[in-house]
Amino acid sequence: MTEKLLIIIASSDREKVLTALMYAKNTIKYGWIPEVRVIFFGPAENLLVSDTDVTASAKELVNFSQPIACQYISDRDNITERIEKLGIKTDYVGSIIADLLNDGYTPMVW
Repeated sequence: MTEKLLIIIASSDREKVLTALMYAKNTIKYGWIPEVRVIFFGPAENLLVSDTDVTASAKELVNFSQPIACQYISDRDNITERIEKLGIKTDYVGSIIADLLNDGYTPMVW
């Protein structure tokens, strides 16, 4: 069993994103895996600010975790401020993802 999980939510499919958010929240809340990190990347970032169900679910996740969204994408799409208002940190995630993988995190990409 993995001890470290990296959940990357990148899909533009709202149902997939909602499922990923539910899984991430419950994995952290119930301690199914000791160390869990969540990164929003790509099209999923637009769903964070445009879909009310995704927004609500992401706000719930923030109660259990400190997710990160890709700042390059959010700046490009002019949504950085809106994402940060949800309590989600923005940062350039390329090196963060590489560091987590090098640190033994198992990636799960939605």
